[in-house]
Amino acid sequence: MKKTICLVSASGGHFDQLCRLKPLLQEYEGIIVTEKTEYQSNADYTVTQTGIGEKGLLIDSIRLFGEVRKICRKHKPDYVITTGTYIALPFMLYCKIHRKKLIYIETFSRVTNTTKAGRFMYHFADLFIYQWKELEKFYPKGVYGGSIY
Repeated sequence: MKKTICLVSASGGHFDQLCRLKPLLQEYEGIIVTEKTEYQSNADYTVTQTGIGEKGLLIDSIRLFGEVRKICRKHKPDYVITTGTYIALPFMLYCKIHRKKLIYIETFSRVTNTTKAGRFMYHFADLFIYQWKELEKFYPKGVYGGSIY
């Protein structure tokens, strides 16, 4: 039986990075999920966009978690691969509750410092990948994967 993967990211630059992983969908069953924005994407699913400090965070988060629950129930991904940010949170919870694997890739834009999402997800990811060697001091249990580009 083929493993199922779910590629997840926020819109914009995070999504551009995630799309570099599309060749995985030739080897594995899988879907791509991003946020509903004006940014055009070729994702299989778009979900509610929200984030820390945004107006309506609580209601939007409840909506987001519900949308992610439906997607995960339908596709039952074995692996979630994400480049962040807030959209990754409900997928991380899915992985932990259902004992699935979470792979987090710290954004390419961070060369000498970390992101809040990266610092948080570092503690939950089964595999944490950073793209710049300079980040090793912040993520000693992570793996240097080189540039996604």
